[in-house]
Amino acid sequence: MTVEGTAARKPRRSSGASTGSTGVKRSASRANAKKPQGKNSEPPLIQLLTPEGERVQHPDYDVDLSPDELRDLYRDMVMTRRFDGEATALQRQGELGLWASLLGQEAAQIGSGRALRDDDYVFPTYREHGVAWCRGVDPANLLGMFRGVNNGGWDPNSNNFHLYTIVIGSQTLHATGYAMGVAKDGADSAVIAYFGDGASSQGDVAESFTFSAVYNAPVVFFCQNNQWAISEPTEKQTRVPLYQRAQGYGFPGVRVDGNDVLACLAVTRWALERARNGEGPTLVEAFTYRMGAHTTSDDPTRYRTDDERAAWEAKDPILRLRRYLEAQGHADAAWFDEVEAESETLGKRVREAVRAMPDPDHMAMFEHVYADGHALVDEERAQFAAYQASFADGEVK
Repeated sequence: MTVEGTAARKPRRSSGASTGSTGVKRSASRANAKKPQGKNSEPPLIQLLTPEGERVQHPDYDVDLSPDELRDLYRDMVMTRRFDGEATALQRQGELGLWASLLGQEAAQIGSGRALRDDDYVFPTYREHGVAWCRGVDPANLLGMFRGVNNGGWDPNSNNFHLYTIVIGSQTLHATGYAMGVAKDGADSAVIAYFGDGASSQGDVAESFTFSAVYNAPVVFFCQNNQWAISEPTEKQTRVPLYQRAQGYGFPGVRVDGNDVLACLAVTRWALERARNGEGPTLVEAFTYRMGAHTTSDDPTRYRTDDERAAWEAKDPILRLRRYLEAQGHADAAWFDEVEAESETLGKRVREAVRAMPDPDHMAMFEHVYADGHALVDEERAQFAAYQASFADGEVK
């Protein structure tokens, strides 16, 4: 991975407390403060919008958004949820091989995604559909890989959004290395790496924390703690809240309400600005919940209860922003209906685009495994070709 063109950007600014153009109120002294945690005390949770849709102030983080900006955030979340739901349906209908739903995590992704500048660079996992939306990636392009017709579907350098990463946690190392390159180029852009609570247990993540801290890399580690690493709950992965892990590496960690789009926006803006100012990495733990299955091959009813899901449904990120917009008179029923109609149009477009894609080439999986070929791969290719030929029409049904 190279960082062509970053040298032409602005020189990096010196360290110091600054809100810049982010609109986030944050003091340097509080940014570095360590609050003692009692054995039974709850970790601090940064929140600006309650589940009931009430706006609250935070002494360290806040945002001042216009009604138009608030409506845009709501629209982004609705469009992302609609597209995600359509993709899940397409997989159930046999049009996709697999799908990883983001249902319930819209606020974490839209809030953080809208905090980014155009020249920032994103390293996602395989579930960042909302961030992809914020970066201008056509939703239909996300589905080619899950249909098996391409290895990504978009040019990462066209919108500074890297291809999806299936290997758990490896993108944090890619992000750290890229951020180190950005710093050496003297640019003032930042890098953000997305990963889940399960990935936080991977060695790659620990290594990326070490390198980013030692080299003061301008990277934000954005962990979406959706409570379950497939079927493993968070309490079986860590003895301390995930955001506290950053302390051991020498950089700040914060926990934000991952179902609060305003808080996610404010905290990510602050962390990105901190990186641009030359103050190094930050770990953001977005405390949220995966409402659906880990992927469409998973059955969450085997390891979690309906009561747990119902409790999190009451914290729905879209519903709480809608309540706030209605209470403030920023949107009426007609506007919400327009957004809903627009989302249905998007769902129809995505559905038609996927069904127009070619069927995957069954033999393509044997290509590019080894640069110069391999006898075992050749044997497996022949066996699979014979299996396909055993069907009357030459196709596997």
